[in-house]
Amino acid sequence: MGSDAHVIVVGGPRSLAREAEHRIADLERRWTRFDEHSEVSALTRHAGSPVVVSPETRELVERAITAWQMTRGRFDPTVLGALVRAGYDRSFEQLGPTPTDHESTLTTDAASIEVVDNTVRLPAGTGFDPGGIGKGLAADIVVDELRAAGAEGVCVNLGGDVRVEGSSPAGDGWTVAIEYPERSAALARIGLARGAVATSTTLRRRWHVNGELRHHLIDPVTGRPARTDVTFATVVAGHAWMAEVLAKALVLHGTPMPYDLVVSHGAAALTIDRDGRTAASPELATYLAGALPDIVYTDAFTRRANAS
Repeated sequence: MGSDAHVIVVGGPRSLAREAEHRIADLERRWTRFDEHSEVSALTRHAGSPVVVSPETRELVERAITAWQMTRGRFDPTVLGALVRAGYDRSFEQLGPTPTDHESTLTTDAASIEVVDNTVRLPAGTGFDPGGIGKGLAADIVVDELRAAGAEGVCVNLGGDVRVEGSSPAGDGWTVAIEYPERSAALARIGLARGAVATSTTLRRRWHVNGELRHHLIDPVTGRPARTDVTFATVVAGHAWMAEVLAKALVLHGTPMPYDLVVSHGAAALTIDRDGRTAASPELATYLAGALPDIVYTDAFTRRANAS
């Protein structure tokens, strides 16, 4: 999925780790936009017509629709055309240092995606890009399947989208490091018995086109790489797909942070702005393994919203 995968399986049949590897590869083949034979590519190619899909792809599309609704459009799975126009037309490791602009007539219209039984119909003229939600959902699926197959504990990390369940190798909970691109040491460590951690940032997957710095987080309103004062967001949630979506929404929203959106879904968040200021929702403190000295816990946005 354009990133490294790391799987830890505790207990259960010895074949489970290899089964996890095969399952991740299977989901990649179904969901990558860089393979014309994938189900996601078929949805884009036949936009305007119903396409029969697997149960996994139906779930991916349904989660994407839910994500669009819960973020009020900040997450949009139909920004494929905008990504292509920005120069992100192939797997990131193949972009090279100076990709060029590309033509694409694809528009956005997440509101009109239709899912009926085992078919999905994209609105005509749109394209589907699962983006980070695909990595998060894949981690959720693999963890749930390995636990059902007898694993005592599982950790799946797909490009920084981490989902854990059950016992760690030490026999207790899991510790997940939050890595910030501009620091050599871990920014913080999150302690989890079960759940997920995902990060979204404009500091990675960046490139230049004609001297202009671009990144992969598209603002659905402008159709261009987002201009936001938040460069980094990490969310702790029950499932990796939701943590991924909420983290992206925080970056795209910018300050003041809508931590009420995160808290309303039972999650916690940490954000860093372009000046290096670190803030978090109060709920994050319950997950931190040790104090983070520079952090400011705030629910100020929620208070202002309630007062207005």
